[in-house]
Amino acid sequence: MTASLVESPRASARELPADWAATPIAVVVPTYNESGNLPTLVERVFALGLPNLRLIIVDDNSPDGTGRLADELAEARNAEREGAMVVVHREVKDGIGRAHMTGMREAMSRGDEYVVQMDGDLSHPPEIIPQMLGTMRATGAGLVIGSRYIPGGSVSENWNLYRRSLSRGASIYVNAILRTRIRDTTGGFKLWHASALESIDLDKVRSTGFSFQIEMNHRAFKAGVKILEIPIHFDERLTGVSKITMKIQLEGLWVPWRLLTAKK
Repeated sequence: MTASLVESPRASARELPADWAATPIAVVVPTYNESGNLPTLVERVFALGLPNLRLIIVDDNSPDGTGRLADELAEARNAEREGAMVVVHREVKDGIGRAHMTGMREAMSRGDEYVVQMDGDLSHPPEIIPQMLGTMRATGAGLVIGSRYIPGGSVSENWNLYRRSLSRGASIYVNAILRTRIRDTTGGFKLWHASALESIDLDKVRSTGFSFQIEMNHRAFKAGVKILEIPIHFDERLTGVSKITMKIQLEGLWVPWRLLTAKK
């Protein structure tokens, strides 16, 4: 299924039809040393006004106390609405891909119909989530990607030329091999319908790092999931440091080839 652009004005929850806004939706956020960003992220996510939204934090035993802080924030939120915020504690840091999948499985086990993936550093704007939900409900898409690289999308002015070239070049490289026709192949701000996640079988996903995004897109494309991209502005993280290492960059080079040559 060809990825395409759906342009619509930025939507708030109150602009969505009531039954759309009330659908069970989970926002999955992996964290590692994000204590400086987490309180603001939680506040912005719950300010969306989606009455059946659940925030799932998957913490990889952060040494800066992110997990403990998440528990405290969850206790306060759950006092207002039971099950509004869930914290999953993993004992080791073994890849953002596995952390995402842990959160996705948690959401699906709780019956959430829609599952958002987003970063914990506030580079992704939570305020776009209602627009993503409205786009999915209106079009029947199974995957909506918040894209930096379609008309209207942008990245932080703080990105230097090397980072811009690396990010754009990665999408060109991946599409040259896998031909998914997704403009932002490495982006991590996505909305999935639960049926789309079921169709790609999370148990078969092998990538553990950021290349997990490439593999998930590829599996969705091969499964015939309808994929759409909407523009976002990707901001610089609020606090903390990037987790992207040279090893992660190198992983992104060989994963598309592994996917291309994998047995059906």
